[in-house]
Amino acid sequence: MDVIDVIVAKRDGHELTAEQIDWVVDAYTRGAVAEEQMSALTMAIVWRGMTRAEVSRWTEAMLASGERLDFSDLPRPTTDKHSTGGVGDKITLPLTPTVAACGAAVPQLSGRGLGHTGGTLDKLESIPGWRADLTPAGMRDRLRDVGAVICAAGSGLAPADRRLYALRDVTGTVESIPLIASSIMSKKLAEGTGSLVLDVKVGSGAFMKDASAARELARTMVAIGTDHGVRTVALLTAMDTPLGRQVGNALELAEAVEVLAGGGPEDVVELTVTLAREMLAAAGLTAAKDPAEALRDGTAMDAWRRMVAAQGGDPDAPLPTARERRTVLAAATGTLTRLDAHAVGLAAWRLGAGRARKEDAVAPGAGVTLHAKPGDPVRAGQPLFTLHADEPERFDRAAQVLAQGYEVDGEYDPLPLVIDRVG
Repeated sequence: MDVIDVIVAKRDGHELTAEQIDWVVDAYTRGAVAEEQMSALTMAIVWRGMTRAEVSRWTEAMLASGERLDFSDLPRPTTDKHSTGGVGDKITLPLTPTVAACGAAVPQLSGRGLGHTGGTLDKLESIPGWRADLTPAGMRDRLRDVGAVICAAGSGLAPADRRLYALRDVTGTVESIPLIASSIMSKKLAEGTGSLVLDVKVGSGAFMKDASAARELARTMVAIGTDHGVRTVALLTAMDTPLGRQVGNALELAEAVEVLAGGGPEDVVELTVTLAREMLAAAGLTAAKDPAEALRDGTAMDAWRRMVAAQGGDPDAPLPTARERRTVLAAATGTLTRLDAHAVGLAAWRLGAGRARKEDAVAPGAGVTLHAKPGDPVRAGQPLFTLHADEPERFDRAAQVLAQGYEVDGEYDPLPLVIDRVG
């Protein structure tokens, strides 16, 4: 087969055959298709799109490039959640043990943050001793003993996607719903979960800024899951304002523990419970314990402590804190009507909570504490943000972006936390 024929076919708007897709993904993974040739093909996909059959087969080809985990022999049904990323999105941390406390097994493969969005593994690595790298056998042991595991994806899972994502990142071909959907779903299907709930974020702090694009992405991913025999549903959820009141790795982890202890911010609790109910339903556990009850009676916290300890962490250890703090005061009196998620995420990144390159280290204690959320009354001179950083020279640039990221007494038209459901 000739790669030029595949490129030209997609360039001219034709549907690629299963044989063409299988060949080109495999050949690229083996290095038989050059980077510039795959760049041309992915750009043609950006412009021409893909049919459902093409997307499903493209995902299958990426799955076939590596190993697939299988946990079907576990005594519990498996279910997982994937979020498309946002600011203050620490939901995986309370969600995973809560679902485990209600009877499911959760094999959660997570990643590290890049840019203004935080990574779940970065947050968990704030815990002394906790480790992200587990073998498939190690995952299985913890799923059997604890019912929950959060760890890094091994290099053997969907290697074609890892190579293709790096190429898309430097060739302006990230913004393609078929390629985004197949990238996400190839990794999630490879982890061997029996059902999947997708949390597709919408708003300024999300990759998808408007509901129509987010809905298309959700439908595409649900279709891929369905075509591969995995019960898949998606929720569109708001990311115009950060989730919770803490943004930054150790700060968010502490807030997640508050939720597990029966407290925490209302929006974090609501989304945790909503997603947990969806995961249990997708796993067929319709008569399971209610997640809200698991948070109230301490069983979710018990599962959290077992999960952390099973990966070498000390759930009682103090979390790291930043060496320096600065308070930003409100400039006016009235009602806070806008708090831009992207601005807060960018501020946290400037404080050291995020990374510009994958190899960068993060400052675990860095971040932003929010003292008010949209709809709250504020007074001039009242603390609005607390900035946390190890180097005080970081404060001014973070404060500059925050100054443009909030508004008092403007128009107030918030998105509902859960916007829509697909599947």
